[in-house]
Amino acid sequence: MDFNPCMKHKVVRKAVRMFAEAELGPIAHDIDRDARFPWEVVEKMRPLQFFGLQAPRAYGGAEMDSISYAIAIEEVSRVSAAMGLCLTVHNSVGVYPIVRFGTEEQKRRFLPAMTRGERIGAFCLTEANAGSDAGGVETTAVRDGSDFVLNGTKIFVTNGGCCGAALIFAITDPQNPQRSAGVFVVEKDTPGFTVGEIEDLCGMRANPVSSLFLEECRVPETNLLGRPGDGIRIGLTALDTGRIGVAAQALGIAQAAFEDTVRYSKERQQFRKPISSFQTIQNYLADMTTEIDASRLLLYRACAMKDSGRPFGAEAAMAKLYCSATATRVTNLAVQVHGGYGYSKEYDVERYFRDAKVTEIYEGTSEIQRMVIARAVLAQRT
Repeated sequence: MDFNPCMKHKVVRKAVRMFAEAELGPIAHDIDRDARFPWEVVEKMRPLQFFGLQAPRAYGGAEMDSISYAIAIEEVSRVSAAMGLCLTVHNSVGVYPIVRFGTEEQKRRFLPAMTRGERIGAFCLTEANAGSDAGGVETTAVRDGSDFVLNGTKIFVTNGGCCGAALIFAITDPQNPQRSAGVFVVEKDTPGFTVGEIEDLCGMRANPVSSLFLEECRVPETNLLGRPGDGIRIGLTALDTGRIGVAAQALGIAQAAFEDTVRYSKERQQFRKPISSFQTIQNYLADMTTEIDASRLLLYRACAMKDSGRPFGAEAAMAKLYCSATATRVTNLAVQVHGGYGYSKEYDVERYFRDAKVTEIYEGTSEIQRMVIARAVLAQRT
């Protein structure tokens, strides 16, 4: 394997880093404090194809390979994890399922506005009684002529407060939920579709996470991806791709915390010398950089397998599991090295610390990732 990034990947990293530092860097602290979604940055991202990173060029996308995509998400998340979250959810579980499972008519109808960022995407699976258990979904889609009428409530929807198109996971036959699940594209202006209050969260505060309500929400049959019963397959495929994005997001958080910690350790004086000269601090830095590098390699392996057309579900789960754990461990050490300053909102490591934890929860908890990995191991022939 060649572990050196190609020139294309270096260019992507440099370009995205420059944009993120220039446009998000000055406001990252404030939008977290105020829990404000930065629409002004979205406007600047639109012509740069941030909202169509892997979508085909025919529909307005950048058609990036998966490593370039992961780098873009990492670099945005390094500056603002909440904005990185918006982009990865939109691209991986909003746009990608339409690209992969949509008809040509659906692609032409939905994708151009989404790749331009005019309609930000959301994927709606989680409910009060369903999350890790996708089969526990209670939202229904009842056929009425050539339409489906949707009723239900989705909770903790990333991009919920800013989405223009939501992919709704619903069942068409409550007596047989596993075999009747479907994914419906519901546009925000559809009657019966309403957005709940924005959640007051610990981290990722600049992303408008909310509940979405569907009350007699009528959508045409042409808004169904695939057929009734394809929902589980579509959902699992979307989540595999989504885990690559969340792994990249977690990696960006860890990288930011590590860079700030190295810088601080060289500046902070104790006993009349920088704390970077102490063995304990050096051990912390060694552990941090080792785990970050290991995370990046796991992530890139999953990306390479996806682009080669091979099954990558277990590898994506490994990357998501390890990258999210790394983000949590690295940000914890970052706060420790910063001491009392690390617990102050005046320093960014406090924000990284809060943002990191949820990467172990969404797009499948760490426990679910271990389940996916274990199933792959046990399915292998000895």
